[in-house]
Amino acid sequence: MKKLQYLKPLLNFVLIALIINSISRIFLFFCFKERVVETEHYYQIFIIGLRFDLIMIAYLSLLPAVLLTLLPDSVLQKMKGFFKIYFILFLFIFLLMELSTLDFIHQYDTRPNRLFLDYLIYPKEVVGTLLKSYLPSLIISTILLGLALFVAFKYAKKLFYPVSGTPYKVKLILLPLVAFIIFLGARSSLTSKRPINASNAIFCSDQMTNSLGLNSTYTVAFALYSLKNEGDVKKYGRMDEIEAYTRVKKYMDATEFIDDKIPFLHIQKPDSITKQYNVVFFLQESLGAEYVGSLGGLPLTPEFDKLTKEGLLFTNLYCTGTRSVRGIEAVVTGFVPNPSESVVKLSNAQQGFFSLADVYGRLNYDTSFIYGGMANFDNMASFFNGNGFKNIIDETDFDNDGKKHAFKGTWGYSDEDLAVKANDYFKSLGNKPFYSLMFSTSNHEPFEFPDGRIELYDKTKNTVNNAMKYADFSIGKFFELAKKEAYFKNTIFIVIADHNTRTYGKNLVPIHKFHIPGLIIAPNVEKGSVYSKLSSQMDIPSTVLALSGVTSQTTMVGRDLLKLPESTKGRTIMLFHETYSFRVGDDVVIINPNAEPLQFKISNKDQTLTPVTLDKELAKDALAHIITSSNLYKGRKYKLKD
Repeated sequence: MKKLQYLKPLLNFVLIALIINSISRIFLFFCFKERVVETEHYYQIFIIGLRFDLIMIAYLSLLPAVLLTLLPDSVLQKMKGFFKIYFILFLFIFLLMELSTLDFIHQYDTRPNRLFLDYLIYPKEVVGTLLKSYLPSLIISTILLGLALFVAFKYAKKLFYPVSGTPYKVKLILLPLVAFIIFLGARSSLTSKRPINASNAIFCSDQMTNSLGLNSTYTVAFALYSLKNEGDVKKYGRMDEIEAYTRVKKYMDATEFIDDKIPFLHIQKPDSITKQYNVVFFLQESLGAEYVGSLGGLPLTPEFDKLTKEGLLFTNLYCTGTRSVRGIEAVVTGFVPNPSESVVKLSNAQQGFFSLADVYGRLNYDTSFIYGGMANFDNMASFFNGNGFKNIIDETDFDNDGKKHAFKGTWGYSDEDLAVKANDYFKSLGNKPFYSLMFSTSNHEPFEFPDGRIELYDKTKNTVNNAMKYADFSIGKFFELAKKEAYFKNTIFIVIADHNTRTYGKNLVPIHKFHIPGLIIAPNVEKGSVYSKLSSQMDIPSTVLALSGVTSQTTMVGRDLLKLPESTKGRTIMLFHETYSFRVGDDVVIINPNAEPLQFKISNKDQTLTPVTLDKELAKDALAHIITSSNLYKGRKYKLKD
């Protein structure tokens, strides 16, 4: 063993890192035991976990192993500080990531991933949310991290300083063995053509349980690494471009396309000869169907429920993703969702990308985005500014308007302030037609809203249920104001959610958590009517465009639901992190990166998924939508003709 003493600091690092990740995994197992043990062979999370821990540790061990082996003792003794900082830094990161995991799983039903990186860009909102919603966790984590740093620096000399005494010749002889062990640890296989990746951790149909077999440093590092492949969908499969377009077009209600260079460009005409209407989308933050009384959810939406008697309610509507930018993408652009990221944040979509704002703007409509928070969040302002929105009204405009407002919280001004601001703006336009996207904030954690507006559903004020009820109050407030104005009778209003709150469940894709409310109130829709067929969030803009009385170009692949034949099955696309779900009727195809597609039958009663034999044609249709999305984005082919 004396011959290996030069590796002592590295071995100590490996051992401590394994202990941190293993203890965390055991702790998480007991936190979610009731759910995890329902999975057959659930013990695999520990076997897989050890494998992925070693992968991450092996990559981090490469540099110190090379230095400890190739550098003479005299040089190593001058590098004590480097080894101390290197090992302590990465052990700190391991511990930090594992301490953040429990709350992240509670919120997103998986380990920290790309979302974790996205939120780091907005320290003001994140810090505010942490202080108001996760203060106990923050205090405990800070104490544990502080103690860990104290111990690490106190015992750094004993644990991490290079040890002299091993002959240089012996180190060189051992180099091939050490290199092989690190290579094997990093690759985790000698037989596979490809290195092991996160897909190899999937052993059951429960996304959260699968994630426990990883570690959070790995999942965030993998998300960071994957940014270089932004928009690359080869990991889902390959397909000829023409075949992909043909397969997608058979799901559309358009049959004539007018420009080969813009594959999906077609003319959409109004459902009937009518005057042109204003269009207002009131996009609701996190308002899942489970919170909506008229959809069988909790009794939190009396105002929305009353409004359903005045318009068309969609009772079987599903969102495309789990983030606001995904919901914005769907209702503003009708774009086929891309598994890599919403186009709101992608560089090729920042100018000249199709949007309803561009359509209506070309028809001399006023186009606006109205938001109580900061419009630069999630890159919204840049995307809207480059794609047809002439006026962007956000938190800074509220700050400077000289008016008294109801409430300002972590994420900006309250939803009732938004309602008042939007109504005032629409009034100011006089007879000019307008298209507007209003976006709420109050449903966002830490669930802040003004006192005295609602009868609390939960005793504790700042809860998701109470925030939902307040958001509903603000929906009612907006319509109360709008009905008093002249523009109301000439406007199509769409109240729709961007996504649900916590998206979690025992299936690879928890489809029931994608169920959202959608309501259209317009002069030309039947009051109290219901659309119960399966439909997608990305169908709504096509439907609204047809209702609004305009004839225009469009590249949207969504359907005009009000003209869809009764015999045509509904179609939805749902993205759950990197898992892609394509549903037609009761058949669901699920595609994970670097894995064969799976097919399930969904029970309409309880939304459970039952495995069935794969329909290869349906699987190809699912892949076609992925390929189409990627090609349209990369080739800048999702746009209006100049």
